[in-house]
Amino acid sequence: MEKYYNKAMQIMDEVNKVVMGKGIIISKVLTAILAKGHILLEDNPGVGKTTLALAFSKAMALEYHRLQFTPDILPTDVVGFHLLSREGESYQYKPGAIMCNLFLADEINRTSSKTQSALLEVMEEGKVTVDSITREVPKPFVVIATQNPLGSVGTQMLPESQLDRFMIKLTMGYPDRKSEIDILKQRQNTNPLDQVVTVACKEDIIAMQNMVENVFIHDSIYEYITLLAEQTRINPLIELGISPRGSLALMNMVKATAFLGKRDYVIPSDVSYIFKDVAAHRIVLKPKARVNNVTVDNLLDDILRIVKPPRILSK
Repeated sequence: MEKYYNKAMQIMDEVNKVVMGKGIIISKVLTAILAKGHILLEDNPGVGKTTLALAFSKAMALEYHRLQFTPDILPTDVVGFHLLSREGESYQYKPGAIMCNLFLADEINRTSSKTQSALLEVMEEGKVTVDSITREVPKPFVVIATQNPLGSVGTQMLPESQLDRFMIKLTMGYPDRKSEIDILKQRQNTNPLDQVVTVACKEDIIAMQNMVENVFIHDSIYEYITLLAEQTRINPLIELGISPRGSLALMNMVKATAFLGKRDYVIPSDVSYIFKDVAAHRIVLKPKARVNNVTVDNLLDDILRIVKPPRILSK
């Protein structure tokens, strides 16, 4: 475990070279990657979302594709299509942008719902089906999608079924004053991405993902996760709570959090630390909550207070 923990730290150090002042965000993105999940970044343009994805792909030697989503992007641009040969005797598969290790879906909420839904099977099962022929995407595979804040002109909200496929949703926010000054100095004569060194390979990432799967969870932690999910379903201000898929996402994220904490077992604080990042985008509020200016963040804080964490001994 020591070897791969050190590699994980090296990956974050490399990304920190170009995305300054966002150590917690970088850590959570790597946590989701090790948990075999996908990441949704909701933020304003120009805060470093694309740079973040590029830095991760370079530090981990991942094949990287980026697709700028616009209203005229078609599902075939994402998943690919079959092209008839010149002889007219056979069809050849032309891969779409999704056939890579790290796929950046830029401004995913600017495209049509039909194109958005083309990602569903790939994100859930790691497979692409074109003309009834199914192909697996390369491993490891992760989608990092960005979207504009709600209310931006020309955007289309992602349906709940699509949002549920993202393991976490994060907001990077603007850098603090010192970090922004460092960014200005750093980019005068060089591109900081050129400074990123490859410190891990695809096999290393797969090995770390396998180690995360084997992280131990005590029965009381399973119950804690379940109780948190149940509270989102029975809360009178919540229309739609966390689904069992959301509970599984939380379980996988807390195991990856434990791994990055250099442990092979989960503790209750792993759950409370990552709970809101996993849960917030899965919650739909009732009109009563919106009228009374109650936010998802407030409700999740209340749930964390209501559900007491278990008291267990370290393994």
